[in-house]
Amino acid sequence: MRFIRKVTALFWKDALSEFRTKESLGSMFVFALLALFIFHFAFPPGAERLSEVASGILWVSFAFASVLGLNRSFIYEKDHGCLQGLLLCPVDRSAIYLGKVVGNGVFMFIVELLILPVGSLFFHFPLLNPLPRLICIIILSTVGFSAVGTLLSAISVNTRAREVMLPVLFFPVILPVILAAVKSTTNVLAGKPFSEIGSWLVLLAGFDIIFLVISPLIFEYVVEE
Repeated sequence: MRFIRKVTALFWKDALSEFRTKESLGSMFVFALLALFIFHFAFPPGAERLSEVASGILWVSFAFASVLGLNRSFIYEKDHGCLQGLLLCPVDRSAIYLGKVVGNGVFMFIVELLILPVGSLFFHFPLLNPLPRLICIIILSTVGFSAVGTLLSAISVNTRAREVMLPVLFFPVILPVILAAVKSTTNVLAGKPFSEIGSWLVLLAGFDIIFLVISPLIFEYVVEE
């Protein structure tokens, strides 16, 4: 319980800071919105196979927008001297990692929920009927994004080219999540039964579990200077 309270406290610290400034949420939302807007003109209404490519466009927007938020996860702490203070606190380093994972995941999830209706409007795919299954896919994928991205953000923050380093490290590792998310979302939007996406959801869940177990164990060594 004490460990959970520490993780919750670290999450609320990031949440209160973000909701005061709205820097990460704003930049992530605008970037994803612009990406959808550009693709909307690349694939005009009535274009063939528009519904088939909609899921790929949606997840490309989510993935690139998430990098913006993950990049700021430790940059703000590093630039303002807060990271050293966190490391000096009498808490497990894994609690710092999990607090950041929860914060990053919540921010990404909020942006994704806001962007989803825009994608439905631009690319003419149904939303209300498949929404519960889409939410399940989004949650599992967002956990994977946050678990991997938080760890890699902590690695890249101590490098000179930190804004460039995170995408270079992030996208090769997160590729299975993007693939599973696109395939499962395509099946859901096509109206296929839940059994058609079961294997992809298992892949997403397995990926999340692996990184949520391994990452807290190595986070302590990542943040050591």
